[in-house]
Amino acid sequence: MRVKGKTPDLANILPSVRARGVLVPLIVRANGSPETYEIVAGKRRYYSALAVAEETGEAEPLPCAVIESGDDAAALEASLIENIARLDPDEVTRWETFTRLVREGRRPEDIAATFGLTDVQVRRTLALGNLLPRIRGLYRRGEIDAATVRHLTLASKAKQREWLALFEDENTYCPTGSQLKAWAFGGASIPVSAALFDLATYTGEIVSDLFGDERYFANAETFWTAQIAAIDARVAAYREAGWSEVVVLPVGTAFQTWEHERRTKAKGGRVYISVGHRGDVAVHEGYVTAKEARRETRGEAVAERPVRPEASAILNDYIDLHRHAAVRAKLTDAPGVALRVAVAHMIAGSPLWSVRVASQRAGTDAVTESVEISPSEGLFDAKRRAVLAMLAFEPEAPTVTGGNGYDEGLTQLFVRLTALSDAEVLSALAIVVGETLDPHSDIVDALGVGLGVDMAAVWQADAAFIDALRDREVLLAMIGEVAGPSVAEANAKEPLKTLRTILRDCIDGTGGRTKTEGWVPRWLAFPATAYTARGGVGSVTRSARAVAALTVQAAPQSTETQPEAVPDIEPVRAAA
Repeated sequence: MRVKGKTPDLANILPSVRARGVLVPLIVRANGSPETYEIVAGKRRYYSALAVAEETGEAEPLPCAVIESGDDAAALEASLIENIARLDPDEVTRWETFTRLVREGRRPEDIAATFGLTDVQVRRTLALGNLLPRIRGLYRRGEIDAATVRHLTLASKAKQREWLALFEDENTYCPTGSQLKAWAFGGASIPVSAALFDLATYTGEIVSDLFGDERYFANAETFWTAQIAAIDARVAAYREAGWSEVVVLPVGTAFQTWEHERRTKAKGGRVYISVGHRGDVAVHEGYVTAKEARRETRGEAVAERPVRPEASAILNDYIDLHRHAAVRAKLTDAPGVALRVAVAHMIAGSPLWSVRVASQRAGTDAVTESVEISPSEGLFDAKRRAVLAMLAFEPEAPTVTGGNGYDEGLTQLFVRLTALSDAEVLSALAIVVGETLDPHSDIVDALGVGLGVDMAAVWQADAAFIDALRDREVLLAMIGEVAGPSVAEANAKEPLKTLRTILRDCIDGTGGRTKTEGWVPRWLAFPATAYTARGGVGSVTRSARAVAALTVQAAPQSTETQPEAVPDIEPVRAAA
């Protein structure tokens, strides 16, 4: 019934045969002579026994039940009965069995080895013991679903009784499924990852979700008492560090980045702390309101009128242009000096150099915050702070580009750079280039492809990305990538909200779905590709142009025109 010809899959039966041997007899019948038999039912047990014999070097006799030969109907019935009887039991029956084994001294690890399960699967089953018998009975009879049961395991016995009263009252709303989690905790479910305080000092109860990867605070009031104390301590630490003001926004109020502008601590920048309804805390250092920034610009002092110079404008042009010609001719022989001049210009600016920091603001706070807290941004910021320290800039400055409180000017900055090694100057150059890299340009794709950027190592799908998906064809294609074509096909007519939930469950490993590791949508990869023939995704268009340019760049050049290789450029050429 199960397989024909090839060796069957033994993954879920081999651990049991290793631990206990073959306990259920194989069903066999004579095949042509009294000495040979064919297996009617039990092929996987037979092959498992062979595998164990090869591992141990010892072959144990297998129990067999012999049926009359020639009776094909009886053989078919035996095969059907034997296989149907092996259908997986419901979770409550499995819990009852595992509980009896635990009472007899079996550990969860022993049970897992016997039945070919993981330790987590066994512990999840044993978690059903947290439920009231009436709830287990409802589940066994199919009156409530698995999602409801799993979330009820997080609730206290008192909460379960309260839920049963709601369930039995036809005139009262009763939460089910994923809505139960918030209800069980008396409001928003607060994960332990939101805590600013040390969990070792927390005296309240913490509940583990055996069906997910998170743990939750059982009592929201106890959590908020500890969290507010930790926020107050963080505020005090910022004030001691010299920040002029620390603003804690009301709970649930988002920090609107487009209503503020960056300012260093020395120039009056504040610290804003936003707190979400689920206890998550985000700190935004070095900001003033946009209104204050505009007021500062209007209030700048007007420069005094210069005194009459001793040389005319024409004579000054003559002097400046001749000196300029002599210096730049000499500069061609000093590329190291030219590098430092370029970096100084990029940082401090000049009348001919207009270098602007790339804006990472998006149309919504969710997208902006997603970028701000990403691993890539954290890595870049750590290296930026190292360069700020190297240049003796304000340590809390938001950028290197722009001078950031270094008021001595371009020349003084150049002099400082001359005291640094080439490696140190290049590290500053890398930060400035990163700060001024246009996020919507082909060069981002060219660098991503050439440098072999692996998005899976620094990015994971979050709510901001999934909530922005609005195209059915694209969503189904993504579900096909993370869950398989059959899942996408089965849900082809579901609402978009349901499709986004399926995608999120596959990525997070929730809702009973297997977690998908390392998935990156085609749009974010290097090079980027499309999901449909309709196009309209900027990264896909830019990647096509960048790859074409890199391919041309990689073409062989003549000996006369081949430039000297720059080591950091070689990966780009190799990728092309």
